[in-house]
Amino acid sequence: MTLAPTTRPGRLIRFWAALGPSGAIALALVALLALAIAAPGLLAPGDPLAIAPSDAFRAPSWAHPAGTDESGRDVLTRIVHGARASAGIGLAATGLGIGLGLVVGFAAGLGPAWLDAALGRAIEVLFALPTLVLALLFVAVLGAGTSSSVLAIGLATAPGYARILRSRVRGVARSDYVAYARLEGTGRGRTFLRHIAPNTLWPLVATATLGVGQAVVWVSALSFLGLGAEPPSPEWGAMLNAGRVYITTAWWMTVFPGLAIVVVATALTVLGRRMSGAGR
Repeated sequence: MTLAPTTRPGRLIRFWAALGPSGAIALALVALLALAIAAPGLLAPGDPLAIAPSDAFRAPSWAHPAGTDESGRDVLTRIVHGARASAGIGLAATGLGIGLGLVVGFAAGLGPAWLDAALGRAIEVLFALPTLVLALLFVAVLGAGTSSSVLAIGLATAPGYARILRSRVRGVARSDYVAYARLEGTGRGRTFLRHIAPNTLWPLVATATLGVGQAVVWVSALSFLGLGAEPPSPEWGAMLNAGRVYITTAWWMTVFPGLAIVVVATALTVLGRRMSGAGR
């Protein structure tokens, strides 16, 4: 019989090798993003809300690498400080979605047949709806705002995580090493903690990394539509919404926040895919 996978000394080395150059670059960008979320003042010590009307609409220069906006605020400073609002909200929403997905996925995968059937049908119905449309539906019910964005995106992404986990749990629960553990008399709780949970959570970690990148895009989309963070918050979607009015005269107000969204989403997507490949 096949035994449960064990940790090997060279696994970490193989993991780093599986990341490759693109994965290493993505990991460095994600580390920079984490620093911007935790301590934005280290990267941009200025005040993202301080206005200077005399410096309004300054083009990118040495003093202002990403230019200034209509109120004279430094765009680069706002982008760095906005990482907490955009990526932080996306991270919180992903955490909420994973938490709900864990509960529903484990309940469906390990519960009785009737519970699995009921939860499975509900998951499929919700999963069939586009995530952003589902998020907009929840925002319409909950109202606009940052907290509503977290709840809306978390609830909208939960069916996807639950679907992945349910499928993975059912496969692991039927594996040879779980059957062998049960034949040895191992209790349900110990079998779950030692065999089922460790072998189902790693794929979800890689998927969650992809999910954070998608959540950042959805958070920015809600703010762009005026349903998320409100001005003058330095949130990337809200900055895009403010900059679109001046797109022909002050292109940097739109280009640089949009570039931040693209770079962060791409880095998280690449890292998630590399992690998934390394896990396999």
